[in-house]
Amino acid sequence: MATYKKRGYKPKTKEEKQEALEEQSTTAEVFGSLDEGASRTEQWLEKNQKAILGVVGVIAIAVLGYLAYQQFIQKPTEEEAMNELYKAQSYYDMALTAEAKDSLYGLALNGGEGKFGFLGIIDSYGSTDAANIANYYAGISYLNTNRYQEAINHLDDFDGSDTMLAPIAKGAIGDAFVQLDQPGEALKYYEEAAKLAANDLTAPRYLLKAGITAMKLEQYDKALAHFQTIEDEYGTSEEANQAQLYVGQVEAMQ
Repeated sequence: MATYKKRGYKPKTKEEKQEALEEQSTTAEVFGSLDEGASRTEQWLEKNQKAILGVVGVIAIAVLGYLAYQQFIQKPTEEEAMNELYKAQSYYDMALTAEAKDSLYGLALNGGEGKFGFLGIIDSYGSTDAANIANYYAGISYLNTNRYQEAINHLDDFDGSDTMLAPIAKGAIGDAFVQLDQPGEALKYYEEAAKLAANDLTAPRYLLKAGITAMKLEQYDKALAHFQTIEDEYGTSEEANQAQLYVGQVEAMQ
């Protein structure tokens, strides 16, 4: 068993002297190994210095390039695209309440007064948030002017994470498929729209549409499940009373 020795202690017996020599030898070996490892590392770094610096340089240039792109290209482009979007949105807003809807939706889509419409913004500023939002408005504009396939195309291109716009976009695709007499596709999008946001505005609306569409497809169990979900989870919504009536109809059909 090793014994504790004070700093500066000098071995006296033959055994202690032998033990001290062994300790010195082991310590020298350890430090020798460390020195050898460090030397190898230094040699490797020296040998590969140019390659390492090259990689670091590439990374640094990429980071600086990305930051410069964001600051001097992407940001001004986003601002420019948003300015263009403002005029197109104003035409869209007017179309919602005007009698001559088609002409205003046409201006919203194609532009006017020297400004881009939604389609021009999508083509010219494709990588911006403004172009993404323009896909949503273009889709709804086409839906409201009975151009259903164009509506589907643009709404499907819309990448939405907003808890309101995202389910409305999916539900609008469902509406377009209903108009194209494709209830199976419509049901899929209504169900997806209902799942995107559990709020009292969009969820019961698209659950009701999903239930009605399932009835049309004679999928009565699925229809009943959607109507009952409205009653159980969205009992205070406007759709709840309608859901009760449809439950009675589904039960009579089964």
